[in-house]
Amino acid sequence: WHARHGALERLCPPWEPVTVVARTGSIRDGDRVTLRVKLLGPLHATWVAQHQDFIEGSQFRDVQIAGPFSKWEHTHSLTPLTDDTCTLEDNIRYALPLAPLSTLVSGWFVQRKLDRMFAWRHAVTQRDLRLHAGVKPMTIAMTGSSGLIGRSLAALLTTGGHRVIHLVRPGSKSLQQPSVPWDPASTSIDLTKFGDVDAVIHLAGEPIVGRWTAEKKRRIHESRARTTANLSAALAKLPVRPRALLVASAVGIYGNRGDEVLSESSSLGDDFMSNVGRDWESAADPARQAGIRVAHLRLGIVLTPSGGALAKMLPAFNMGVGGVVGSGKQYWSWITLEDAIASIYHVLRHDSIQGPVNLVAPDAATNRRFTKTLGSVLRRPTIFPLPAFVARALFGELADAALLAGQRVTPTVLQQSGYSFIHSDLPTALKEMLGR
Repeated sequence: WHARHGALERLCPPWEPVTVVARTGSIRDGDRVTLRVKLLGPLHATWVAQHQDFIEGSQFRDVQIAGPFSKWEHTHSLTPLTDDTCTLEDNIRYALPLAPLSTLVSGWFVQRKLDRMFAWRHAVTQRDLRLHAGVKPMTIAMTGSSGLIGRSLAALLTTGGHRVIHLVRPGSKSLQQPSVPWDPASTSIDLTKFGDVDAVIHLAGEPIVGRWTAEKKRRIHESRARTTANLSAALAKLPVRPRALLVASAVGIYGNRGDEVLSESSSLGDDFMSNVGRDWESAADPARQAGIRVAHLRLGIVLTPSGGALAKMLPAFNMGVGGVVGSGKQYWSWITLEDAIASIYHVLRHDSIQGPVNLVAPDAATNRRFTKTLGSVLRRPTIFPLPAFVARALFGELADAALLAGQRVTPTVLQQSGYSFIHSDLPTALKEMLGR
């Protein structure tokens, strides 16, 4: 698991942003990785680590060549217990710059950060190994693999032994490999050199954030409906078709529904995002008609401090100036990033799942409860509301579609198919995703 591409990305906690700048090899002697790590506030550092003392199935060590510590040696040791269990032990020897003064001043702070980090790492490793148990390796093509969900999903899949083919725009300088040029305006795609592709996951789309001009709305629609139609037509023409196509969608397809409980069988809305969602999902018909299993991943608000809505909310809430949006009665259906990628993996592995699938936690919360819970987790007041007219002045039509509208959505298909949520209630979800 550790030797596979994506392991480092899986092990980095979402509240400690880390960017892989360069890497050579994996975890064998002499292999290196260069990281950009966050220190405090806007301060970042470059961290170069080299691997050494590799023993197959038993040990590897990474040593800091350059970075924020004056010394860092991290030894990963694995001791077998039974045929299918082992103990993983992380032993770290480190020293802070300007020690011993720095140790007296900030040693407790660094130790606390490491304790939180390794609690996360061990929980993720154990969860991932459970997810991958008994699953045959697959070849999966993916669009949008450089996005928030795509990056994490690709790391989850590759550490599970699956091969991920990144579909990128022609001329892209993406570091993700293997990659295939993919023109969203074309109805053809060449995947022949990779042999049979088991599934395609389509996550690409214009971000909805930003003022909704006529041009912005056109891009939002076309980047979803037209690209899905072209990709579906291309897959339908392949001599050997993938067994499954998983296409991103959104709970906005239900429209603004107040406190009505919504499942996958509920009627759809009739506003801009509802119509985009309807066209987005029907655009996969060519693949469906060609006998490919199609699932529509109706995502709620994806919670992670590393991007998306929560990342945009955190600065205000950390300063104690966050508050209820509009009336606060609108329901926000959410899912953590960890559950989002694990549930997509669940849909991928279960051939019986097709059609719409609500990717939301079972604990939909009103904006007021979401606000109060986030403030409680951060230990900050939430006394500065954002009135509806101010939200509309700041964000235009987007405010009504994303902030003031609500959907109380249930994950009926996931639950009936046996998916077990990692984070099923909002307080636990926010505490773990924020390292609290």
